[in-house]
Amino acid sequence: QVQLAESGGGSVQAGDSLKLSCAASGRFFRLNILGWYRQAPGEQRQLVATITPTGITNYAASVKGRFTIFRETAKNTVYLQMNNLKPDDTAVYYCLTDWLKSPLVPQSRTWGQGTQVTVSS
Repeated sequence: QVQLAESGGGSVQAGDSLKLSCAASGRFFRLNILGWYRQAPGEQRQLVATITPTGITNYAASVKGRFTIFRETAKNTVYLQMNNLKPDDTAVYYCLTDWLKSPLVPQSRTWGQGTQVTVSS
């Protein structure tokens, strides 16, 4: 099983930056997709960014150009660098991974517990 531990959330002013981290631990064959979703109060959880093992990234239109996702494979960690934050970025940010227990079984998905990001104007 894989566990995800997120860190780096907090309360900032509009225009500030934050860097989220998410470290995976446990027993697994490989981590495939790593990514971040967010959920604002009263809204559904939405994609923020994902990254494949080969470094291919995908971003929500609302964060493109402001957020950068990158992974450090040796540390089983994914990061989300968030610049020029806006009040609309306020949400709980969840880390996720699609991972393989072995090459012979379908991949599984694990979510982190979430970290709060609050941006005030």
